[in-house]
Amino acid sequence: MNTINDSELSELRRQVYDANVGIFRAGLVTMHSGNVSAIDALRQVVLIKPSGMDYEKLTPEMLVATDLEGNTVVTGSEGDRLKPSVDLPHHLYLYRHCPDVGGVVHTHSNYATSFAMLGKPLPAYLTAMADEFGGDIPCVPYTDNQGDNIGKAMVAARTKAPAVLLANHGVFTFGATARDAFKAAVMLEDVSKTCHLAMLLGKPNPLPASEIQKWYERYHTTYGQNK
Repeated sequence: MNTINDSELSELRRQVYDANVGIFRAGLVTMHSGNVSAIDALRQVVLIKPSGMDYEKLTPEMLVATDLEGNTVVTGSEGDRLKPSVDLPHHLYLYRHCPDVGGVVHTHSNYATSFAMLGKPLPAYLTAMADEFGGDIPCVPYTDNQGDNIGKAMVAARTKAPAVLLANHGVFTFGATARDAFKAAVMLEDVSKTCHLAMLLGKPNPLPASEIQKWYERYHTTYGQNK
């Protein structure tokens, strides 16, 4: 069993804890559903929410540390005696096969999952979708939760967008950090709600690919204070 000094993971613990609490406060999850993880790429250690843990009871010390094969990493923290999320294999598959991914969020947020329930990808109807996602949000056909099935399906379906819908299941978002993945999850639910409401009134038209690219490039190069 691998061991590591927990002080080396303190900042990552705070980031993963904040993102887990964030998806709960944003209403993207209820009770103990969903989870957030992040990887310390240097040490090849992943921190993830423990299985079945209510968000209101969660503390940073409860996060479970594992290696990329799912083996427990002993840190001397409370998480050493807890079971990791049952979704850990899907998170680990993304980390092993997508070096650009540093944080992963899984939710069953209502509006985004309504599209997943129908097995429908979500086209880039809005400039806000072009900004964050750079194109359509793909929807993976129903995949059971055995082994690496969900992870393989997500990697195969990935596009520029930091999000994937899972038919009959829910949503995964990812980013360079847990915070980035959390942001994508919040923004995905927000635009999904707008699209859902618009579809009650009519049939929206997706943005042209050239416009999507213009909005995406601006958002990722000049928008904000630190580009």
